[in-house]
Formats: sequence, C-alpha cells, structure tokens
Amino acid sequence: MILYGARGQAKVIYDLILSNNHLLEYLVDDHPPKTFPHNLAVYQPTDDLLRNQKVIIAIGVNKIREKIYEKIKDLCEFETMQHHSAYVSRFTEMGEGTVIMPKVCINAEVKIGKHCIINTAAVIEHECVIGDFVHISPNAALAGNITVKKGAHVGLGANIIQGITIGEHAIVGAGAVVLCDVPDHAVVVGNPARIIKMNEAEHG
Repeated sequence: MILYGARGQAKVIYDLILSNNHLLEYLVDDHPPKTFPHNLAVYQPTDDLLRNQKVIIAIGVNKIREKIYEKIKDLCEFETMQHHSAYVSRFTEMGEGTVIMPKVCINAEVKIGKHCIINTAAVIEHECVIGDFVHISPNAALAGNITVKKGAHVGLGANIIQGITIGEHAIVGAGAVVLCDVPDHAVVVGNPARIIKMNEAEHG
C-alpha cells in the first residue's frame, strides 16, 4: 500500500495503517517534505510508482483529493480503511478510497461515497447519504436522514439536525448548528448556522 500525500493528513492515515497491522511501502507527494515519520521514503509521483498499486489519497482538502483521483484513477486501485475502534454498521455502504478514523460511529443504512474522510469521533446516524470526496471533521454529529453532497466539508464539532441537505462543495464551519438546508458552495457558520459567503463554482 502507498499514500498519495505526505503532510498532516498522511501522518494520521499512516498511523491508521499501522494500527490495522498493514505495511506502508512508500509515499508520493507533488512537493515531497524533507522528512516523514520512521524515515519512510517520499517520492515525486510517477506512473511507474503508482501503476497497479493499492493507494489511499491522503490529502484533507476535498478539491485537491478529487483532482488527484482524476489524474491517477486509471493507474491504480484504491484502498478503503477503517480503524478498529470505529463502529460501522454492517448495513453501511462505502465507496473506494474512503477512510474511517478512530472512535467514529456510523449507524444503520448509511451510504458513503468514494474518497471520503470520516474523521476522529464523528457520528453519522441512520440513513444518511454522504457523497464522494466529502470530509466530516472530528466530533461532528449528523442526525438521521441527512444528505451531504459531493465535495462538502463539515467542520470540527458541527451539529446537523435530521433531514437536512448540505449542498455540493459547501462548507459548514466549526461548531455550527445547522437547522436548515445549505445551498451548493455556501459557507455557513454559527448557531444557528447562517450563510456568510458563497464560493464560486469551478467550471471545465
């Protein structure tokens, strides 16, 4: 197994790999740092280093993770990994490349897309639908029947009540309490959460 990315998120996922008694061969990064824990090798990515490997894209920024996926998807396979301390219902569906961090709780009939990060101690209640390339931050809590669309980011300790939809590439700020739907590309903060900014959609 290898990681694409060698910064903070990669260090967390490396620890997850070790906790699950797997081995990491090396890492690739577009801008390799001088050092990485345990002196693991970090290389510039090439087709030869990625071809036919099992890869986790270890980058926390959703749009960058998606761009890397599009660049390498025909070269390699993508590994899905779950920490042994996480509770994930047997009725959960999970896409390739997704990582589930320690102390996460995911209840019945949740659907999680590909290349998501479900971070430490997050709670996702029954029948939520999490799109591709989503990041649910530590200690965030999602009540039942929530939809989080592609590329959205739910911030540290945010709380979202049941039945809400979080739009594509929306950002829910740390500690926000979300009581109504969040439009695509909106940034919401506060209790109750309110829109403070609309990010522009990327085209092409």
